[in-house]
Amino acid sequence: MTTVIGRAGRRLFGARERALPEPVAPGGVLAEATGVHLALGGREVLRGVSVAARAGEVLALVGPNGAGKSTLLAALAADLPVASGAVRICGRDAGDWSAADLALRRAVLPQAATVSFPFPVEDVVRMGRAPWAGTRREEDDDAAVRAAMAATEAGAFARRPFSALSGGERARVALARVLAQRTPLLLLDEPTAALDLRHQELVLGICRERAAAGVAVVVVLHDLGLAAAYADRAVVLCSGRVAADGAPGDVFDETLLSDVYQQPVEVFPHPRTGATLVAPRRSA
Repeated sequence: MTTVIGRAGRRLFGARERALPEPVAPGGVLAEATGVHLALGGREVLRGVSVAARAGEVLALVGPNGAGKSTLLAALAADLPVASGAVRICGRDAGDWSAADLALRRAVLPQAATVSFPFPVEDVVRMGRAPWAGTRREEDDDAAVRAAMAATEAGAFARRPFSALSGGERARVALARVLAQRTPLLLLDEPTAALDLRHQELVLGICRERAAAGVAVVVVLHDLGLAAAYADRAVVLCSGRVAADGAPGDVFDETLLSDVYQQPVEVFPHPRTGATLVAPRRSA
């Protein structure tokens, strides 16, 4: 399979030796949006949004449905062009990167993982290595695939067809593919949505481990408790604008969140750890 993916990768990304990503110091900006406006279907989804993703940090994008979280993630990935403002990846305007060079610098996990053919799980994960075909890091393919499958606990069904997996299993395999890509920037859109409690914790633990290794991790989350527990910084979006940006303990304010979500919430410390907890305010 290594040979097959390598040949496919060479056709897709070119066989020449490309400039590989340079190491980034902790805190260095790997992706940033500045004053971004973006419209979809005639509706302005992002309205002057500015945000930065830094090496060694987990950044959570939170907010109600329709706030612009996934759109902002796609803009940071250079998957959606902006109407105005700027998006920079690894210090360069997003539009200046070729698709091949972008694939060495950022890996994107969409909300829904789809594969048209019944590829075995291991082959799906190995697809994440295609961008490195023809570079000196191609020799890391096998180790990267093994490590990604072990981290996501996908090894038990490595030989099963992707199409035969449950929704949660597919989500973990899709994450493994992204991890195998081994880029300095990870952009994850609702990676915990289809997962049970154990695997939600597993995935966010992986995010923390990747950040500790110097990766910039941007993750869209609906669970504010997970964001508070695992993110270094949270951007709260509301109606296409940034309502707050900072450490979860600072920006997860009862009044702010109640206004943003149009639902009364309570913010309080965990009785044992002191960690920030967020829950709907209920009458009983």
